Amino acid sequence: MKYKINLTKKEKSDLERVVRKQSIRQNIAKRARIILLADGQKITNLEIARMVGIRNEEITKWAKRWLEESHIEKVEERLKDKPRSGRKPSITAEQWCKIMALACEKPENHGIPITNWSHSTLTAEIIKQGIVETISTTHVGNFLKKLNSNPTKVSIG
Repeated sequence: MKYKINLTKKEKSDLERVVRKQSIRQNIAKRARIILLADGQKITNLEIARMVGIRNEEITKWAKRWLEESHIEKVEERLKDKPRSGRKPSITAEQWCKIMALACEKPENHGIPITNWSHSTLTAEIIKQGIVETISTTHVGNFLKKLNSNPTKVSIG
């Protein structure tokens, strides 16, 4: 085993508590099991992988991460996912709520002489009201479809 884990009594106790905890996310509990099984290198990574039901590479990944994060005292924190790279969401939950609220209003209330919103008309109104600086018609349409609330097909008001 490339990354040798030798748990302290406290770490072992804390990991066992995590595994037994009812309200813990399953990925965290699985990672705790991996670390417990890797303690002392009594069994191989391949055996651990079979027991836990994951790929062998995951055992190495979590053993390495466990050792790298040794400065973190809380066991559950050491087992969490690291922040992912990529662009952060540019539209906040509050803005999405405002978009939903607007979609539920009558276009006529905003001086638009139609009975139902189209995606393009709703998008234009979202930008006009300053809810967001920019958003595509497709993005608005996809959001409404995900919510099963397509104002172009439902009479609102």
